[in-house]
Amino acid sequence: MKTAVVILNWNGKECLEKFLSGVVENSLTTPGTEVIVADNGSIDDSVQWIQNNQPRVRLILFDKNYGFTGGYNRVLAQVEADYYVLLNSDIEVTVGWLYPLVELMDTDPDIGACMPKIKAYHSPGYFEYAGAAGGFIDKYGYPFCRGRILDKIEKDEGQYDEACEVFWATGACLMIRAKLYHETGGLDNDFFAHMEEIDLCWRLQRIGYKIMSQPQSVVYHIGGGALPNNSPRKLFLNYRNNLLMMYKNLPAKNYRWIIFLRMILDGLSACMYLLNFKFKFFAAVPKAYWAFYKMLPSFKNKRKQELTKGVTCKLTGIYKKSIVFRFYLSLKKLRFSDLKF
Repeated sequence: MKTAVVILNWNGKECLEKFLSGVVENSLTTPGTEVIVADNGSIDDSVQWIQNNQPRVRLILFDKNYGFTGGYNRVLAQVEADYYVLLNSDIEVTVGWLYPLVELMDTDPDIGACMPKIKAYHSPGYFEYAGAAGGFIDKYGYPFCRGRILDKIEKDEGQYDEACEVFWATGACLMIRAKLYHETGGLDNDFFAHMEEIDLCWRLQRIGYKIMSQPQSVVYHIGGGALPNNSPRKLFLNYRNNLLMMYKNLPAKNYRWIIFLRMILDGLSACMYLLNFKFKFFAAVPKAYWAFYKMLPSFKNKRKQELTKGVTCKLTGIYKKSIVFRFYLSLKKLRFSDLKF
C-alpha cells in the first residue's frame, strides 16, 4: 500500500457522520490508498456506526483513550504504507486533495513531511487556526502560520498558494514518510496532545529532511474537536508541551536563556488572564510549569539522545525576533507577508 489515511477517533460520531464518507470517496480515487479509523476507546456509537455504514474503512480498536500521540503511535505500528496521513475526524477533504501531497513527496525524497492548505469549515473564505498555509515558530518557540499570527486569521486571497518549505506541518492533516515516522520514534507519547507535530517536524529537520506546505491541496477544518479552543486544559497542554519541546530540541548554547525569557512572557500572559478574571486559565500557566519541571528528569535523556542525532543543517522557518512583540507593536494588524526572515 502506498498511502494510509489514518483518522484517530474518540467519541467523534458526529464528525464521522459528517465527514468520513467524503474522506473515503475523495481518497480512494488515488491509487494505492487505504482509509483507516483507529478508535481510542470511544463510549459513543462511533464504532457501531462505522461498522454499519463504512465497509471500505479498516477499523482498529483500542481499549482506552491513549491520547493523540499514543493513539497514533499504536495504530501506525500496525499499518504498512509508504506514506501516512494523520487526519483529524473534523476535516472535510476536497476532490483530488490527496494527489498533490503524494506527487510532492514522490518528486523530492528529501521532503520528510507535508501538509495541505487548511481553511476554516465555518468561514471557508479564511484560513483555519491549526496550520493555515504552513507552520513557523519564533526565536522563543511561539508557533504561528502563513495566514495566522497568534489569534489573527487572514482571509485566503491566494496570497500563499505557492508550495514552500515551513518549520512544521499541522497534525490536523499531516503526511509523513512512514519509514521516517518509525525511525524518529513517531510522536512523543509524553506530550499526549498539542505541540507534538511541531516536535516531530523539528526532529525531522534535524536529520536533514524538509517540511513542506502544498496549498494545491485544500481541506476544511472545524477545529477544537477533542478540546475546544477556550479550554483551560488545552491551554495547560500548550504551555507545558511548548516548554518540553524547547527543552528537548534547543541547542545547549541558548536553551537556558530562552526558557528563562519564556517564563517572563508566560508570567505576563498569566497576569492578563487574572486581570480579566479568567481564573482557570490563570491557574493553567503555573500548573503547566510545575508539570514541566516534574517531567524534566525523564526529558534529560530524551534531550541527550536527540541532540546527538542528525546532520549539520540550518533549520528553516524560525523567525529570529519575537512574534508576540511584533504583533502587538503593529496594533494586531500584522500579516505573515509583512515578516522578514
